[in-house]
Amino acid sequence: MQNERKDLSERLLDFAAGILRLVVGLNKTAVGRHIGNQLMRSATSSGADYEEACGAESKADFIHKMQLILKELRESLYWLKLVKKSSVSTN
Repeated sequence: MQNERKDLSERLLDFAAGILRLVVGLNKTAVGRHIGNQLMRSATSSGADYEEACGAESKADFIHKMQLILKELRESLYWLKLVKKSSVSTN
């Protein structure tokens, strides 16, 4: 179980780092900044929230925190799809 936690923690950290690299490459327009800020917020909070969930006070608390993480990851997916469909990426 400990290895699984470490693996997910590392994967969420890698995900957040990749998002930061992506955001650096977005256009510096108002639209690019807005999408970048929203994407950074949702993507980077997922890993931090997971670390918090690992210290949950109960099973119910852990499940609740994991549900919040899933919501943040779904939001990140939305913003990534928007980047793909729009012309805000310079890459």
